[in-house]
Amino acid sequence: MLQVRDVTVSFGDTTALDQATLEVGDHEIVAVLGPSGCGKSTLLRVIAGLQRPDSGSVTFDGEALERVPAHLRRFGLMFQDYALFPHRNVGRNVAFGLEMQGLQRSEVDRRVAEVLELVGLGGWEQREVEGLSGGEAQRVALARTLAPRPRLVLLDEPLGSLDRMLRDRLVGEIREILQAASTPAIYVTHDHDEAERIADRLAIMRAGRIVQAGTLDEIRASPATPWVQEFVGDPVF
Repeated sequence: MLQVRDVTVSFGDTTALDQATLEVGDHEIVAVLGPSGCGKSTLLRVIAGLQRPDSGSVTFDGEALERVPAHLRRFGLMFQDYALFPHRNVGRNVAFGLEMQGLQRSEVDRRVAEVLELVGLGGWEQREVEGLSGGEAQRVALARTLAPRPRLVLLDEPLGSLDRMLRDRLVGEIREILQAASTPAIYVTHDHDEAERIADRLAIMRAGRIVQAGTLDEIRASPATPWVQEFVGDPVF
């Protein structure tokens, strides 16, 4: 289980996180949902180890992570732009994290084939990434994230650059892939529909704080504040 407790981050006079608290259970997908600029990406960076908090704590399965560098946390991080390596084909993109672990080539090839099959791209190892569509690139990036068997997957607006029709199709597929991999995940988004469709629970964020967490039905039945009531009452729901 991931536990974030009272994390605060400031940049000069700007408070990005204000005693933010969040929990993610084993095999659980939690969507951090909030308006732009509320601190969602900063929270993800703190969890990933890319941003040092001013105060507060981050633990995973009881292990304090404050002094654990990002590359040793065994978390997978996927950004909106996918950041695929243009000089590597699909198979070598997916293999990158496995190669960094020093695995034997036979084990790398086996795991690459396995995870490409998981994301619906079985047999695509030799494809060049420059010819991929947006949806295909997104699947390759997700496969690369899952290949090293991360303890937790962090997704920062992963569908934000795609058109609405493709996003509607892929969001359900991402949920199925994460469930099949039995990997807990945090999915950061400002899109209400994406959050509802992909997550087991929502964490509503405003001005650097998680103001309420729970299922959509729980939040709508008992909103913590008038702002939350208005926010989850968006017609998109």
